[in-house]
Amino acid sequence: MIKCPRKIQVPRYLLYSTLRRGLSSGVPRDSYDVVVVGGGHNGLVSAAYLAKAGLKTTVLERRHVVGGAAVTEEIVPGFKFSRASYVLSLLRPQIFQDLELTKHGLKVHLRDPSSYTPIRPDLLKDGDPTSLTLGLCEKKNKLEISKFSVKDAENFSKYEEELEKFVEAVDPLLDFAAIDMKTFSKASLFEKIGILRQNLHLLKAGKTVGPVAGDFYELMTAPTTKILDKWFESEPLKATLATDSCIGAMISPDTPGSGYVLLHHVMGELEGIRGAWGYPEGGMGAVSGAIAKSALAAGAEIYTSTEVEKITTNSKGEANGVILADGSQIKAKLILSNATPEITFNKLMKESSDVPCVMLPNFLADPNQGDEPMPHHRCTIHMNCEESEMINVAYQDAVEGRFSKAPMIEMTLPSSLDKTISPPGSHVCLLFTQYAPYQLKDRVWDEETKEEYANIVFDSIEQYAPGFKSSIVGKEVLPPPDLERIFGLTGGNIFHGSMSLDQLYLTRPTTQGVSPGTPVPNLLICGSGAHPGGGVMGAPGRIAAKDAVKKLGGKWEFS
Repeated sequence: MIKCPRKIQVPRYLLYSTLRRGLSSGVPRDSYDVVVVGGGHNGLVSAAYLAKAGLKTTVLERRHVVGGAAVTEEIVPGFKFSRASYVLSLLRPQIFQDLELTKHGLKVHLRDPSSYTPIRPDLLKDGDPTSLTLGLCEKKNKLEISKFSVKDAENFSKYEEELEKFVEAVDPLLDFAAIDMKTFSKASLFEKIGILRQNLHLLKAGKTVGPVAGDFYELMTAPTTKILDKWFESEPLKATLATDSCIGAMISPDTPGSGYVLLHHVMGELEGIRGAWGYPEGGMGAVSGAIAKSALAAGAEIYTSTEVEKITTNSKGEANGVILADGSQIKAKLILSNATPEITFNKLMKESSDVPCVMLPNFLADPNQGDEPMPHHRCTIHMNCEESEMINVAYQDAVEGRFSKAPMIEMTLPSSLDKTISPPGSHVCLLFTQYAPYQLKDRVWDEETKEEYANIVFDSIEQYAPGFKSSIVGKEVLPPPDLERIFGLTGGNIFHGSMSLDQLYLTRPTTQGVSPGTPVPNLLICGSGAHPGGGVMGAPGRIAAKDAVKKLGGKWEFS
């Protein structure tokens, strides 16, 4: 989602600065084959596939811009911010190809190195290394890790090889809906054979995981700390890796099952490189913008500033359209909801983080050499992450209803590679921090509270990069209630729901039917609350579109 720099406020237009022609003008029609509620990246993916399949499709977005959490907006004049999501990797390669996203303007700056953990001066002992930097080069990783532990340096490539096997096992599941076991159990033998033939990817997954089944089961169920303790002894390495196990989840590395969240964050691929991450040029809104362009080119219609107030049903309880906030009604054969399951069922079906603008941070661990970004500035920079216990302490604050006094911080500086998002000599800095509970024990998330939390985060960064606070020229603070209010993320959860084992695959989002289907006939969910879950991956949108095409008899010409 990109804010129009001229601030033109035209209702029911698609506004984003990278798209100049072919906008959906006027107002939506009275009826469509499919109405997609919400213009997040998954909803746009669904619309693009549906339109390519020949179905009359529209996307209705509440905000003035599309993209949901994958947006770019000019919060401070001259600076373009990715307000919620901030790096790209998980978007499925098939979607890149099918929707021709490169043709539609998506350009991604690959990051290498990709991870940087400076060691705070007060935690250093004489002769200790001052930082840990990891990237795509196995040889360089080995040299970096050996500064802390020769044993860990030898084990790291083996650890990555095992994770790669796990990813290969899970990967086939990401592009297909989960099997509806209730339907399967009632099917005849002939029907069961047909269902199994349509799900041969499960055999591929089973064949891959078979030789490592025990280790895979342990990763899926054990605390991340147990897994990492088995492989490594150096705390900076373990804590750096552990951050992936709790991003976007109110859990700590000590929580059983947190290993799956870690695995989820290494499933991505960029430019054919497994596990690589990058910055989309123009911010994360450029991803949504390219998908929207693809959808529009295929014939979909996209309307912003068009809020859906209610999903309607007929006398049989089948979804059959929507009512907009202005009272107008649109009929449809199918409804796809890109809203969270909570909003979909408990609102529409009824009668966090800091984002400052800064100059280039100067880390004590690796001082700047001139004004140009150094390799570590391109990474995800981890702070308050030298030891796993630091993350657990931050988590305990949240358990007790307080925001963390020493929060886990992930900093990215996309302007280190993408020069289009900030004025010359200045930078955009994005901070994802944990933990900040939705409900605080003795206070609320008012402006005073947000300012206090921002200062705690900034003070933490100041310990690693003195001068950071004084370089800030503007900021935005988005605690969980604001993420819910602005982006429709229930509870401020960026994944539309927990990524815990009890809410994956057959039970995402509930045990009552398998997504993208819902208990309401003709209503599908296509957002991150559906299988396979959150992140800017597009898979829930693609799976829902495939199911919709099957139901309506369109032409699905994609693998």
